[in-house]
Amino acid sequence: MKGNVILTGFMGTGKTTLGKLLATKLGRPFVDIDKKIESDRKLSIPKIFEQFGEEHFRELERAAVKELSEKRGLVIATGGGTVKDAENVRLLKSSGIIVCLTCSPEEIFLRTARRGERPLLDGGGDERLETIKKLLAERKEVYDRADYHVDTTEWSPLQIIDDISRYLRQFRS
Repeated sequence: MKGNVILTGFMGTGKTTLGKLLATKLGRPFVDIDKKIESDRKLSIPKIFEQFGEEHFRELERAAVKELSEKRGLVIATGGGTVKDAENVRLLKSSGIIVCLTCSPEEIFLRTARRGERPLLDGGGDERLETIKKLLAERKEVYDRADYHVDTTEWSPLQIIDDISRYLRQFRS
């Protein structure tokens, strides 16, 4: 498969961790869109949200998606909300295979516990779990458009990478 492998899904589903492992297994470069934006702007995502707002961040995200979609042979981890933008989805699909990582809301709650790193979840206590459930419901339709889905709730990273690799084998040319 010459195109990109794009990992999408909600925050905390394992896109970055699994993306690095998958890139190593496939012998491809790995790019995390959020890390690329942070590196290009010399600001963390929470600081970008704080100083410029979510819409500005989404503009930066769209530019990064456009740039990366013009390349081939990458493993790309998107931000959790990247696929809310129809043009981002179109560009990503045109550049490769989209794999959506899923996870139970309760596990996402545990994985995203640190404050200050997830601007959309930095409310307190039980509100966070409700926010996760609400955002998952809002994004369900866009996540459903992925080419393949893998639930990361209970599998080990190696089991997940093996499952994705099995799926990708059918696209080898």
